[in-house]
Amino acid sequence: MDERDALALVGDAVPSAGDDAAVVGTTVVTTDMLHETTDFPDGTTRYTAGWRAVGASLSDVAAMGADATAAVAVYAAPTFEPDPLAAFLDGANEVCERVDATYAGGDLDTHAEFTVATTALGETSDPVGRDGAAVGDRICVTGALGRSAAGLRYFEQGDPGQGNELFRFTPRVAAGQALAPYATAMMDSSDGLARSVHQLAAASDFGMAIEGDAVPVADAVEAVADGDADRRELSMFFGEDFELVCTVPADDVATAQRECPVSLSVVGEVTATGVTLDGDALPDRGYTHG
Repeated sequence: MDERDALALVGDAVPSAGDDAAVVGTTVVTTDMLHETTDFPDGTTRYTAGWRAVGASLSDVAAMGADATAAVAVYAAPTFEPDPLAAFLDGANEVCERVDATYAGGDLDTHAEFTVATTALGETSDPVGRDGAAVGDRICVTGALGRSAAGLRYFEQGDPGQGNELFRFTPRVAAGQALAPYATAMMDSSDGLARSVHQLAAASDFGMAIEGDAVPVADAVEAVADGDADRRELSMFFGEDFELVCTVPADDVATAQRECPVSLSVVGEVTATGVTLDGDALPDRGYTHG
């Protein structure tokens, strides 16, 4: 059973599990687990790990159009050393401060490898799900894509300074709240743009048509990509960017772009059937755990 099959099983057994986050009354809650061997390349500082782990959960809150309120984390490592633990807490606190949330601690545990489990909470009376897209809606993306992929390249090339900088991101909580009145469907891009549009299409039971030239690509990708094919791979399929992917009625796009505190690019349109990139079938692949 791969991750997607496992998630489907959970969704069938626990209907309230929701999309990017579960909704309990007006509270949204989400949890994530990150491991040293799969999520933190060699050279990742504990400060970056704290920021990124907590930020990943805050991104799920953003995808629901909710106001982030608090986050907690389980910090597990073979041993507890004061400097790495303090750095982790600094990173967790800083990313929460970026979105006006409170980092409220969590738990400590010993483990064979450095592992972090995070939970974030938010509040909204009108959460945005993944299943409301309609034919003719425009597909929009905040910010630019490929930042994490470029960061990994820098780690692999022996430049952890650039890698750590690119691995730290501001969760799009403010953008999610600004887009919530207009978005018919929304999620974050942690699995990559390609997989995200497939997931939105499946949830809404419609198609998605993406225009490749309209996809916003992070400047860092231009610096590390080896040609156009590699550039597209890093920006569309790698994932872990934590931008927002949403659908917006055509008549509301201009207003949504004005009110969104970060750039909002139109990258395609909701169609009756099929998921395509420049008219050809778009592969359903992206970031997968396990």
